[in-house]
Amino acid sequence: MAKRKRLTPAQGEYLSGPDAGQRAPETKSMPMTSAPIAQVAGEASARAALEDLADVVKAARASGRMIEEIPLDQIDENYLVRDRLVQDEDEMTALMDSLRARGQQMPIEVVRLPDPVDGRAYGLISGWRRLTALKRLYSAGSEPNFGSVRALVIAPDTAQDAYVAMVEENEIRVNLSHYERARIAVRAMRQGVYDTQRAALQGLYASTTRSKRSKIGSFIALVESLDDTLRHPTAISEKLGLDLVRELVRDPGLADRLKARLAKIPRDTPGPELQVLREAVQETQTPVPVPGADVAAPAPPTKTDASKAPSDRASRVTRQIADGLRMSSGSGKVELTGDAVDEALIEALEQWLRGRL
Repeated sequence: MAKRKRLTPAQGEYLSGPDAGQRAPETKSMPMTSAPIAQVAGEASARAALEDLADVVKAARASGRMIEEIPLDQIDENYLVRDRLVQDEDEMTALMDSLRARGQQMPIEVVRLPDPVDGRAYGLISGWRRLTALKRLYSAGSEPNFGSVRALVIAPDTAQDAYVAMVEENEIRVNLSHYERARIAVRAMRQGVYDTQRAALQGLYASTTRSKRSKIGSFIALVESLDDTLRHPTAISEKLGLDLVRELVRDPGLADRLKARLAKIPRDTPGPELQVLREAVQETQTPVPVPGADVAAPAPPTKTDASKAPSDRASRVTRQIADGLRMSSGSGKVELTGDAVDEALIEALEQWLRGRL
């Protein structure tokens, strides 16, 4: 469309002067400018949009909903005492193959450290296996694109929340042994995260069953007695571990004897160590004859004696005290069994006995 020209009044000199009849010169239209009010309103709207976006990003980062790329050397993997003692090499190889083929699919969780040490500005909460696999790929030299890790920067309210986040992730993804679970409870107590054993078990393993928490609590005695000596504790089965705990509680000197025996044997594999532990349990259940002592053969019981003397089993009485709690008594001892026998019950019973006796 042709641009319109602005008309100007005729000038007298062109109408009556010597150049009368000549065409008057054109006057170009003045350029239109934006109104000041519209310009200010537009700039204010743009600033408001940027501020809103900044607030959204800040809130997402603060709540741990933003995935960030963090260099590997900026993460302190020892920020928390890890609950995993050993790593299956086949599983690690499979994870590295997956990272190499598909990249990192799930972010790790880290916390920003208020006082960075040696350039490490973040502490690892969960994702130790993924971080370790990425470090191996990067250190190989042929995988420079694995020099950073995708992470959610979270802000746990307390140290307890940080430990719970680590434990829950491993409970979901990896099957930890009872020893490893008990060990993290012990370490959390030693660092002052929890005041008592009961608080540690309830705080770290609130989502597990009461029976499982009770078994983890039993393994705490094993960790406290032999953690600095055992080399293959994750190979200890549930039954062997509970048997060891029972004997360690019954015989306080057993821990020192086990340490002395284990120090004398090579333990590159779990076999020799487990054999010593099994033998220790078996020895406590089998009477050991004293050298040089005269052992009289027991006289065979007569029919009359057998009929008058009831067996130990027959003299024991078992009662169902409550759901998950049974009590057996007889022959000078009382035994409590069932899922309800946990650390809380033991502590309450111990306090009651101390006040009564």
